[in-house]
Amino acid sequence: MTRSKVTGHFLSVLTIVIALIFFFPIFWMLLTSFKTESDAFTFPPPLLFQPTLDNYRIALQQSSYFPQLTNTLAITVFSTLCALLLGVPAAYSMAYYPTKRTDFTLMWVMSTRMLPPVGIIVPLYVIFKNLHLFDTHIGLIILYTAMNLPLVIWMMYSFIGDLPYEIIEAARIDGVTLVQEFRWVILPLLLPGLMATMLLCFIFSWNEFFLAFNLTITKAAPLSVFIASFKTSEGLFWAKMSAAATITALPVVIAGWVAQRQLVRGLTAGAVK
Repeated sequence: MTRSKVTGHFLSVLTIVIALIFFFPIFWMLLTSFKTESDAFTFPPPLLFQPTLDNYRIALQQSSYFPQLTNTLAITVFSTLCALLLGVPAAYSMAYYPTKRTDFTLMWVMSTRMLPPVGIIVPLYVIFKNLHLFDTHIGLIILYTAMNLPLVIWMMYSFIGDLPYEIIEAARIDGVTLVQEFRWVILPLLLPGLMATMLLCFIFSWNEFFLAFNLTITKAAPLSVFIASFKTSEGLFWAKMSAAATITALPVVIAGWVAQRQLVRGLTAGAVK
């Protein structure tokens, strides 16, 4: 066996091992969701147990589940659309009409994404209370839009920069307007990257917990806060929390599985010329 084949087999095995390591917490969460609370707290964990659906029944029958599902959908969808509506034109202008401060602007935009949420939660709380945005949908939509905007700008800036400029020049020679150029030339070429960016924004907004937990109570609380409700003064209900986390993560998993081809195409766009 040649060295290249040995290296290929080693990388394949390594990839499988890394995938299993990353998948194991999800598998364990799913497994725990079918256990009783006593089995979930047993150590060492039992490999054989009587599965039950009571945890899912209790989670779905909670009075707050479907309202918080509606909150999550509304906040996630609108914040993702707002981030795309603001970020794509910004990336387009910086990619095709750069200035001396474009590089600085890009770095400044990304630096806002690196700011730890715990460092800004107190001023955010004060601002939300003073502007009457506390526990409102519009407050979280604005916040999640700002959170995802750096991601949209950077990803779309990279995708737009990789587009063949000759096509755009040809469209301009044909006399298209700026709006026509963006609508009929650039957007179709950007579709894979746009889908990948949209899916990542959707996932980040759907999974966000810290800001939602501190800036909502009941009216605008998303499903990430619903999961935390199973930690009560009576104790931590691992099995029920695992069931709630499973049904919360399921829409994102399905969306990622359905859009996996567009996601891979978008994330690898421009990697090979």
